[in-house]
Amino acid sequence: MTSSAARAPDRPSPPPPLNVTSLSFWGQTADEREDTFRLLRADAPVSWQPPMEGALMPPQQEGLWVVTRHEHVLEASRRPEVYCSSQGWQFEEVPEDILEAASSIIGMDNPRHQKLRRLVSSAFTPRQVTRLIEQIQHQARQVVDRLLDAKCGDFVDLVAKPLPMWTVNELMGLDDNLREEATALADGMVSYNDPAVAAGREAGQVLNDSLVGLLTLGLDLAAHRRRHPAADLMTNLVQAEVDGQKLTDEEIASFFVLLTVAGNDTSRNATSHAVRALQDHPDQRRTLTQDFPGRIDAAVEEILRWSSPVMTVRRTATRDTTLGGQHIRAGDWVALMYPSANRDERVFTHPERFDLTRTPNPHVSFGGGGPHYCLGAFIARAQLRAILNELLHRAPTLEVDTPEYLVSNFVHGIKHMPCHIT
Repeated sequence: MTSSAARAPDRPSPPPPLNVTSLSFWGQTADEREDTFRLLRADAPVSWQPPMEGALMPPQQEGLWVVTRHEHVLEASRRPEVYCSSQGWQFEEVPEDILEAASSIIGMDNPRHQKLRRLVSSAFTPRQVTRLIEQIQHQARQVVDRLLDAKCGDFVDLVAKPLPMWTVNELMGLDDNLREEATALADGMVSYNDPAVAAGREAGQVLNDSLVGLLTLGLDLAAHRRRHPAADLMTNLVQAEVDGQKLTDEEIASFFVLLTVAGNDTSRNATSHAVRALQDHPDQRRTLTQDFPGRIDAAVEEILRWSSPVMTVRRTATRDTTLGGQHIRAGDWVALMYPSANRDERVFTHPERFDLTRTPNPHVSFGGGGPHYCLGAFIARAQLRAILNELLHRAPTLEVDTPEYLVSNFVHGIKHMPCHIT
């Protein structure tokens, strides 16, 4: 595959104010970023931009294509033969050994991606799904019990973090005494560019320490499940075969990293954004509480659109092609901007409005379709339904204060958000 680095200077670039690859851009609020995305959607929906600042290693590319319209995000997502995942999925350059160890199926192409995805999907039988949803509902009640006892504190620590942490670790079969450690390590995997999280360490060190810690937990759990099988996903993985071969320890540990990170962040941040949005839009809160059973499913979809918990993903062109009127060359990076696609005025009527009755709602918060559509989407939806049911009915006087946002180009994260019950 030919690199585009030597040919990049002739690419059309947007003016500096429309650059979305600086750390300062991702340090802005979502509304401030949307000001830039709106202009890009109108005038340069597929734009050539410089490499992402703050990368873990010197960029090998002179730039990349940034995709901001809904239709183009869908097109790139649904043509995996043209826009592949196996050459990296992050917005920035990552060392190959880290990429391989952390990516699992998110960084694979078919046919291997399809085989391994089917293996993981096999763990979600109808009976197991019903059992998991019942457990999520039970755990949501316990989470709100603790909130009611505490009366005040950090909403993220008290409510948003515990439920997804419990779900993903229960699914994998991780012991209770290791779950806090796994969650802290998962945080480091997506927040290495945040100065507060780095605490004086280089970004690469934060990522490496987090990755090694999660890989170690995954390897230890796999070894334990070989000796002591149980009714969990890790047991399925160590016993499974693909093309007549068992998964390697490295493949299993990489699965563990992916599921721990993805399972923790999406639901946690969507929950925090949901509570803040419901407080900022009391009319929508009333709409939901007046008919919770009838409106919660549409509300969950709007919360996911509004919050866009995962903000970016990257693909690599496998051949020369055209996207949004731009000539994409083999080897070019193509970065998909989910928050921008979720605000595309060509698809959503008044996208700036938080409307819990919005239908249809073809958001891309779980991806734009295609083979890499989020495997755990149904779990995230179940968690949101369960925790909002408990909060709205049992903690109706809950109030939250100004959130402290994570500096990241990957997840739309809320680090801290003070809360109290009046």
